[in-house]
Amino acid sequence: MLLKDADKVVKLLKKHKLTISTAESCTGGLLSGAITAVSGSSDVFNAGIVTYSNDAKMKYLGVKEETLQKYGAVSEQTAYEMSMGVKEKNGADIGVGITGIAGPTGGTEEKPVGLVYIGVNGVVTKNIFAGEREDVRQQAVVKALNMVLDFVENNH
Repeated sequence: MLLKDADKVVKLLKKHKLTISTAESCTGGLLSGAITAVSGSSDVFNAGIVTYSNDAKMKYLGVKEETLQKYGAVSEQTAYEMSMGVKEKNGADIGVGITGIAGPTGGTEEKPVGLVYIGVNGVVTKNIFAGEREDVRQQAVVKALNMVLDFVENNH
């Protein structure tokens, strides 16, 4: 599933001569790995960064400290700033930001395990994925790849 979706993304980005950069937290590089597993991805993939800590989100992506304090690392606002920051800092046409709680620990009533925010060029979705840690991570990557496909098809 991942490779099939990643292959579609790479082909579509090539067709439109677009580049992509990724900023990942809970997926830990899984999205970057899926894209770069596709032959020819070097034509479209600029950079992928795993920003697990809040400090890294601020330092490498320009996520505002106020955003993290007010809304938390797992929030629509943080996913927005991650996607826009990685896009701008790497000169990519498309920036993807993923932040969430993969579990099995770390969840709260307000932010349960499986909650993942995904941003593509500032368009953010809130997702609740089911299953174990790896299930959540895989589902988040598939959703992100499909969001990129939708974004490109609707905007290019």
